[in-house]
Amino acid sequence: MKNMAKTAGYIILSVSVLLWLAIAVIPFLGYTKAQTAGIITGLIIAGEITFYLGIFLLGKTIYNALKSRLMFWKKKSEQPLPPEGGSSPI
Repeated sequence: MKNMAKTAGYIILSVSVLLWLAIAVIPFLGYTKAQTAGIITGLIIAGEITFYLGIFLLGKTIYNALKSRLMFWKKKSEQPLPPEGGSSPI
């Protein structure tokens, strides 16, 4: 059962990636602006739902691996930076 959930999680995560990639294609398919906006909004919502569902099925280890890869921009500073422009914080 656990193996089946992991397989389903990977499939759902792949569907999520495809939904996000489809967003880049939709504007070139000849829909009106209103239709394009509606389709892209639907794809964003469906992509987010399938992404989180896939992560839920894959488990905490995959979640932590993704989180650590996506936190590359966050710098860990050991000391707070001193205030600029003088000794008074006011």
